[in-house]
Amino acid sequence: MNTGTEIIYGLHAARHALQQSAHTVLELWVQENKKDSKAISELIRAAGSSSIQYVSKQTLDKLAQYERHQGVVLKKRKEKQAASDLAALLSDIDNDAIPLFLVLDGVQDPHNLGACLRTADAAGVRAIIIPKARTASLTATVSKVASGAAESVPLIEVTNLARTLRQLKEAGIWIIGTADDAPGSIYQADLNRSLALVMGGEGEGLRENSRKHCDLLVSIPMAGIVESLNVSVATGICLFEAVRQRQSGA
Repeated sequence: MNTGTEIIYGLHAARHALQQSAHTVLELWVQENKKDSKAISELIRAAGSSSIQYVSKQTLDKLAQYERHQGVVLKKRKEKQAASDLAALLSDIDNDAIPLFLVLDGVQDPHNLGACLRTADAAGVRAIIIPKARTASLTATVSKVASGAAESVPLIEVTNLARTLRQLKEAGIWIIGTADDAPGSIYQADLNRSLALVMGGEGEGLRENSRKHCDLLVSIPMAGIVESLNVSVATGICLFEAVRQRQSGA
């Protein structure tokens, strides 16, 4: 497991970090003139023995790299799952009713990665898999956009995405990739099965080496003049079609 530290800012992200992994929180910085607000008072109590510092807004602005921090920034130990943890997840697959994985092939915008994390959490995704190269990683911006989902959904970085897709297939996971030129619609596909949904990155879409490891390629029907959707929007559509099918037994 890779270790290090990371900065998290914003009320939702900080609250979830303290709820899910308070033992990893090293420092909590609070804006001096907001420490008595109800929301921040609750965070201070939850921080417990963590080092708490009351600082100016200007100091928080610098810590959060001038993003919207809502008066709170914290530093925590990073506990990012490595590729070896995928084997552990797959070994427990029999304990999952119908596991759902999300694979992001080269999503580079941290806002998109954060939005995908948030949607994955809502859809009950078992884990998100990303390549180490040419992709966004877990940063303060990603955690802020994810609104706590970065603490609840495992984010697994792998060196070789094609090899990982083969590993998933060997474990009985059906691999469905999304591509604008695919003839079949996501709504025609059977998503009520052990599934890994593979989404391409911004601009380039699904890479050829990933496409050839998919059992099926599907597209999202488009009625207007735009040719494609933002990757986080497309991810939400596809994941919740899987949720709909599973809930309805389709």
